[in-house]
Amino acid sequence: MNILDKIIAHKIEEVAQRKALQPIAKLEKSAFFGRNIISLKQILLQKSASGIIAEFKRQSPSAGVINDRVSVEEVTTGYVQAGASGLSVLTDADFFGGRNEDVQAARVLHNIPVLRKDFIVDEYQIIEAKAIGADVVLLIAECLEKEQVAHLAAFAKSLGLEVLMEIHSAEQLAKLHPALDLIGVNNRNLKTMETSLAASFELADKIPAEFVKISESGISNPQAIVALRSNGYRGFLMGEHFMKTANPGQSCAEFIQKVAYVEDLLHNAIV
Repeated sequence: MNILDKIIAHKIEEVAQRKALQPIAKLEKSAFFGRNIISLKQILLQKSASGIIAEFKRQSPSAGVINDRVSVEEVTTGYVQAGASGLSVLTDADFFGGRNEDVQAARVLHNIPVLRKDFIVDEYQIIEAKAIGADVVLLIAECLEKEQVAHLAAFAKSLGLEVLMEIHSAEQLAKLHPALDLIGVNNRNLKTMETSLAASFELADKIPAEFVKISESGISNPQAIVALRSNGYRGFLMGEHFMKTANPGQSCAEFIQKVAYVEDLLHNAIV
C-alpha cells in the first residue's frame, strides 16, 4: 500500500468520526457558511496578479516536519503582505499536521481566496470547507473516480465554492467536468513522492483553455515561474520552499520580487 492509499483509507475513517462529532446541521450554522466566496479564478486572471498561492504546511509525508515553530496567523499575514494571490491551508492532521482551525484563522484575518487543502472523499468535507471559511476546495484525480469528481464538483458549486482538480498525468484529464474552475498539475507523483516540473510542461497544452491552470509543488526559482507562465499557467502553488525558512512571509516577498525582476529583464531584452 503506497502513502496515498494509506491517507485515503485513513481519511474515510476520519470523516465517519467527524460526522458523528459534528453534524451537518451544526456546520450550516457557522458564521462563515452564508458568506460569498472570493474567487481565486478571477484573481489569477488579473494581469497584475503575482499568481503565487502560498501554502501553510507544517509537515508532509515526504519531508517530515517542515516548520512547526510558526503560527498560521503570522505566516499567512506575511504571505498576504508579500503579494500572494491566494492562500492554501492544509487541514489534514495525521499526515500534514493541519487542522480546520488554521483555515478559520486565515479567513478571519485576510480578504483573499483560501484553498482548503485536504483529501476530499465525501460531501461532508465540502460542507465543512464552507463552514470554516474556505473559498476553494481541492479534488485529487488520483484518488477519485470520474463519477466522484463530477458529483463532488457539482456539489461544491451548489454551495458557491470554487473547485480545483489536481492531476498528475494526461490520463486523469478524462475526469474533467464543467463544474471545475481550476486545474492543478501536481509536479509531485503522489505514489512515489518524486518531484519534477516536467509534469507541468508536458500537460500544459493538454488542459482545455476554459480552465485556469495552476502548477503545484517543486517550484523553487523565479525562472521556473516565468517559464510556466509562458506555457499558460496563471497560478503557482508553493509551500515547502517558503515554509522551510525561518520567516516564510519574508521568503515569499523576496521570491515575488525576484520573479518581477526576471520578467522585467526578459521584457527589456525583447524590447
